[in-house]
Amino acid sequence: MKMTLVSLTVVFVLAYFATLGYASDPSPLQDFCVAVKDADAAVFVNGKICKNPDLVVAEDFIYRGLNKPGNTSNPIGSRVTPVNVNQLPGLNTLGISAVRIDYAPNGLNPPHTHPRATEILVVLEGTLYVGFVTSNPANPAIKNKLFTKYLYPGDVFVFPEGLIHFQFNVGKTNAVAFAALSSQNPGVITVANAVFGSDPPINPAVLTKAFQVEKNVIDYLQAQFWWNID
Repeated sequence: MKMTLVSLTVVFVLAYFATLGYASDPSPLQDFCVAVKDADAAVFVNGKICKNPDLVVAEDFIYRGLNKPGNTSNPIGSRVTPVNVNQLPGLNTLGISAVRIDYAPNGLNPPHTHPRATEILVVLEGTLYVGFVTSNPANPAIKNKLFTKYLYPGDVFVFPEGLIHFQFNVGKTNAVAFAALSSQNPGVITVANAVFGSDPPINPAVLTKAFQVEKNVIDYLQAQFWWNID
């Protein structure tokens, strides 16, 4: 329990100071701007419009439930429980959000990217193999570089904004991690889902050329059901 509290404190303190120096979201121009539900908004804006400050209540700033394990009964073996502006309207304009990630043994948070946020992750339970891949080098003869580490309870790892990254439970027991992200709405692009599971599907000729494989391989991949774990 002591390690759990220390780990959580570390990740959120680090995330807080990171947002002081830089965040993907613009700085607020008032004390708070509690989000109005999209269905109640009369206009669309970059983010969410503000609730009348006179109607703001303490419940706008609290989310309960991150102590509860996510359901990992899916082919990927993991579950992400997000706490962003859609779950916690008080986060609007504050440039930060959080997630809980549960992993079954051999569970994977598959290669994905957050287009609007840096992520800082702390492991509470289990052993994770994590990593990220750099963007395309200026020299086309050089390959994208992979950075990886094995993480244990209390370890903290950062994934730079926009880069493809992953976490894989290499232990024989369940694993749990928490992460903070430098955006109220970091977004998620799961690479395989986006490439092979888009609607409508990408023309197989494009993917056959891009991956240098036969069309039957692309047909097989596009025919799969691609899971979203958040």
